[in-house]
Amino acid sequence: MAESGRGSGAKGGSARRRILDAALKRYYADGIAATGIDTVTAEAGVAKMSLYNNFASKAALVEATLEARHTEWLALYARRAARAGDPITRVLAVFDAYADQAALATDGFRGCGLLNAAGELPAGHAGRAVVRRHEEEVEGILAAGLRELTERSRAERLAVHLSLLVEGAMVRSGLRGDRTRLRDARTIAVDLLTSL
Repeated sequence: MAESGRGSGAKGGSARRRILDAALKRYYADGIAATGIDTVTAEAGVAKMSLYNNFASKAALVEATLEARHTEWLALYARRAARAGDPITRVLAVFDAYADQAALATDGFRGCGLLNAAGELPAGHAGRAVVRRHEEEVEGILAAGLRELTERSRAERLAVHLSLLVEGAMVRSGLRGDRTRLRDARTIAVDLLTSL
């Protein structure tokens, strides 16, 4: 998911929020491995001790940023789904929520922040479990919408297909630095859905 336009270095707000915002921005722009605690605390305008008063470790901070990205995406999806008047539009709201999140990238679009992070994290890292939960939840949302359009087993298969489509589009869009492949994926999804 894209880096959101939060004001990470601004004075005010809780230290925890400033640290989290700074980490979201720096991890998305530079990567997790390349971003040290000193960079995050400088961006947040807090002392290192403040970071450790709010997060037990860098791993805990990484996990919190991934949870924040997931929560942000869910809110974007909920807004889109609430305006959807039919099951097809609710399914397409998944694609639209990813596009909305990508549009929040203020310092260059690099693709999905969750997938980017998962690619950096070692097996067994708690952050990878957050990314897995996100993917499972997205697939569940797709399956629920598709069950309104077709029988259960077909809906489950199509949910996997569409989740792979949107994830692949996020990766390809991130590589290109634009959202073209996200738009292409949504068009493909429309074709699939209208043929049900």
